[in-house]
Amino acid sequence: MRDPIFDYSLRLGDDALILGKRLSAWCGHAPSLEVDLGLSSLALDLVGQATFWLELAAKNDPQGRDADALAFHRDPHDFRNCLLVEQANGDFAQTLARQFLFSNYQYLFLEALTGSSHKGLADIVEKSVRDVSYHVDFARDWMIRLGDSSCLSHQRLVKSMDYMSHFVDELFMMDEVDEVLLQKGISISKAALRAEFDNRVSAVLHEAGLTPPKPQRSVMLGRKGHDSEHVALLLHEMQIPPHESDPRW
Repeated sequence: MRDPIFDYSLRLGDDALILGKRLSAWCGHAPSLEVDLGLSSLALDLVGQATFWLELAAKNDPQGRDADALAFHRDPHDFRNCLLVEQANGDFAQTLARQFLFSNYQYLFLEALTGSSHKGLADIVEKSVRDVSYHVDFARDWMIRLGDSSCLSHQRLVKSMDYMSHFVDELFMMDEVDEVLLQKGISISKAALRAEFDNRVSAVLHEAGLTPPKPQRSVMLGRKGHDSEHVALLLHEMQIPPHESDPRW
């Protein structure tokens, strides 16, 4: 087994990096200036978090790679992000459903992780949890605005929540890396967060007048590495070198 701190921080860095990349694609294309600025802010926060996590991973990488190499020079099957964050943007309702579910999970996760006995982990959590609190509020406000809006926006959001719910169970799955670090007081029990997560999601859906997602077949492959078309396409964009003839470079 590799250094569990490497694997743990790599997963968290990949989650933030991939979702940050997804959100950045909305810059200049969002349905309104308010949404454009909001999503761009979330993207910057997540890329910042990814930098911290991947720098920690690099300190424990058996191959001696730095954070940039981990971010930009791995194959798709070497990424360990959860499947939820890599799902396509689709329309704004689909992006919002993805963000709503992940931000609520991420906030509970980071809040629980503040008590980690690993100083490097705890320091990153302290820097990140306030940002994620804003992400939760942003997603909640727009869930309510769209859910309580036109029939079309309501229907799109219900459909998007149904789809994104396929990938929720993976967020709470515990494996060998989680268990080893849990025994050392470094990580937390993700399974213990599920009840509060469900309560938070249900409360917002009720306030927004939205139908709870239908029971879905769980998809849980991301943490083990996967040949994902989503990640492969994202990496293709991230790994394109600046054109030498471009005067900006």
